[in-house]
Amino acid sequence: MYLFDLSIQDWWENFKDTFILNFITDDRYMYLVRGLGVTFAVTIGATLLGVLLGVIIALVRSTHDKNAHDMRPGVGRFVLIALNKIANIYLTVIRGTPMVVQLMIAYFVVFVSVSQHKIFVAILAFGFNSGAYVAEIIRSGIMSIDPGQFEAGRSLGFNYAQTMLYIIIPQAFKNVLPALANEFIVLIKETSVSGYIGLQDLTKGGDVIRSRTFTAFMPLLAVAIIYLVIVMFFTRLVGILERRLRNSER
Repeated sequence: MYLFDLSIQDWWENFKDTFILNFITDDRYMYLVRGLGVTFAVTIGATLLGVLLGVIIALVRSTHDKNAHDMRPGVGRFVLIALNKIANIYLTVIRGTPMVVQLMIAYFVVFVSVSQHKIFVAILAFGFNSGAYVAEIIRSGIMSIDPGQFEAGRSLGFNYAQTMLYIIIPQAFKNVLPALANEFIVLIKETSVSGYIGLQDLTKGGDVIRSRTFTAFMPLLAVAIIYLVIVMFFTRLVGILERRLRNSER
C-alpha cells in the first residue's frame, strides 16, 4: 500500500513540475494566450470576408441559374454568364486544393509584398477559402426559397434586386444560419495551420512551448483542450440557435 501511494505521489510531483516548467516558468502560458488572440482575430476577420464573398458569389450563381436562360441576348446576359464562369472557376480551385497550400501561395507568392503583415495575409487566405463554402451554403438557401416569393415581390412593385434584398435573402439567411455557424466552427480549427507562414496562433504557441521545454505532451494537450472547449462552446450556441429557429417557425 505504501509503494502504491508513493508511486501516486511521485506521479503527482512529476506532473506538477512539468506543468510549472511548461506554463509557469518564464510566463510561458502567455504563448497560448497571445496565440488564442491571434486565432480569434484571424477567424473573425476571415469569417467576415468569407460571408461577404459568399453572398456575392451566391447572388451571381443563383441569379444565373434563375434568369440566364430567360434573358435576351445582350450585354447584361453576357456579363452574367461571364461572372458565373469566374465564380465556378473560383469555387473549383478553392474547394479542390488544400487550405495549407492556399495559405502558403498567398503568403509566399501572391501577397509577398506585404508578407510582414502575417495576420492580414492569413485573413485574406482563410477568407477566400471560407467564401467558397459560404457561397454554396447561401446559394442553397436562396434556391430553396419558394418561387412564389419572387412573384410576391414583383406583385408589390419590387424589381429583382429589391426582391432579393428585402424578401429572399433574409429568408435564405434564416434557413442557412446554423450551417454558417458550423462553417465558423470549422474555420476556427482550420486556422491551426497558420504556423506554416510563421504566424504564432494557438497551435504555434503550443509548439513554441514544446521547443523551449522539450516536452510535447502537456503543451499540445493544452492546445487540444482549448480548441475542444471553444468548439464545444460554439456548438452549444449553434444548438440553441437551431432550437430557437425551429420554435419561431411554429
